[in-house]
Amino acid sequence: NDLYQGAAAAGFAVEVLGVSSAAAIHDGDPYTQGLAQAFADAFEALGGTVTTFTAVNKGDSDMVPVLTEVASGAPELLFFPIFQPEGDFIVQQASDVAGLEGVTLMAADGLMVSNFMQIPETAGMYFSGPDLRYGDNRNQSLASTETATGFLDFYGMVWGESPSAAFWAHSVDATTLLLEAIDAASYVDDDDGVLVIDRAGVREFLSNVRDYQGFTGLLSCDEFGDCGSQKITVIGHGDSGDVEGSLANVVYQYAPGGGALGEG
Repeated sequence: NDLYQGAAAAGFAVEVLGVSSAAAIHDGDPYTQGLAQAFADAFEALGGTVTTFTAVNKGDSDMVPVLTEVASGAPELLFFPIFQPEGDFIVQQASDVAGLEGVTLMAADGLMVSNFMQIPETAGMYFSGPDLRYGDNRNQSLASTETATGFLDFYGMVWGESPSAAFWAHSVDATTLLLEAIDAASYVDDDDGVLVIDRAGVREFLSNVRDYQGFTGLLSCDEFGDCGSQKITVIGHGDSGDVEGSLANVVYQYAPGGGALGEG
């Protein structure tokens, strides 16, 4: 739930970076606008000032007008939880806009992908997103010897590279949960021998998941359909040539389940 991610990004900006003014850019879709708004609300609740809250259009490549608008408010930080290719153009053009020379750039998990983080201008950025420190977590639906680390090794052996996006472990956990739900809610009709997958039964199974062991941790689904641990981290991206190192460079963590908000 990105209400948590917005709070995490704002907490990091205020409590670690010490900024008191920030701007936010979204691209008009529900995800990016919702996350940008969650950040803005949490940032103001912590005493910060949102200088500009604006949007780009999907397909835009000239970001100078919107960046000039941002610069006019003189923010200390720019939060842009959007996607590629628009994110590429923002980070590549920001340094050409007067007034943005010293602004800290921060994105979210939509840009926490290798081909964005390899752009030289991304060095020095921060990213909010899921806690990727899975260690030896196991997924209970897979082979008992398969840890998150082992799964990554196997993925690399098959595809010759690591997963390019941050949510690979969430995808595995979601898939195995869904397959278990389908298995639990399926039966063969005695009259005609047809396999029936009861959609209501799938929903009931998922609604009652408690302490399912996944790569991302113990998962329990609430009444809103949220099944994740809601643990958010912020990483510091120091070197565009070492994406793996940056993904492991956690500088802040937010774990609302434990009521913790602090520097990692």
